[in-house]
Amino acid sequence: MTRGRIIAIIIIVAALIGAGVYGGLQYGKRLKPSSERVALKPADGRKAAPAPVPLAEGDATPMAERVATIAFLNKRNGETRDIEMKPGESRRIGNAIIRLSACERTAPWEPVPETGAFVQLLVQDRETRSSDPVWKRVFSGWVFKESPSLNVVEHPIYDVWVKNCAMEYPGEEAPAEAEGGAPSPAPTAPAPANAANPATSPESTPGPTTPSTDTE
Repeated sequence: MTRGRIIAIIIIVAALIGAGVYGGLQYGKRLKPSSERVALKPADGRKAAPAPVPLAEGDATPMAERVATIAFLNKRNGETRDIEMKPGESRRIGNAIIRLSACERTAPWEPVPETGAFVQLLVQDRETRSSDPVWKRVFSGWVFKESPSLNVVEHPIYDVWVKNCAMEYPGEEAPAEAEGGAPSPAPTAPAPANAANPATSPESTPGPTTPSTDTE
């Protein structure tokens, strides 16, 4: 191969490479970064629907503002009472004290409704007839409205169970007031999500504060 042919081949290869690089640069200028692109609008001119905003956890009624309805039974005289309490409150009825630590219910859109409350039952009793009366905690755990047999209060005289937990979730309408000013009945309540293991639930021992007393 002569020297002239070698030089000609080199010139042709260099020209092809230069043309390719130039074409790539021109094509790259036509592309814009994703941050500079304009969102497409619907063909009919309507505004695009906003993306749904996921609900943040903890948007339900705060625990301290919930109101639980706890039923109390005295098996000696057959007396039953409905007691409304907020978490952290205690109520004394005779020789028994009811403490409410938490209440919970499932959201309305969940398939299985469940309502629960973490309660403690303390009873004043004597070890012997001559001894001073002392308070003993005879029950501490979750009780469930729809499944009362899951956790039963085993005491010969007293029994407690949950009837309702008044709370709201985002998007859930509050019950409207009926005519005459009387509130319409609240929808049937659902269940605790964190009540699977009563042993891991919050417990409190009777403190020095005297609970409110219901008079007979």
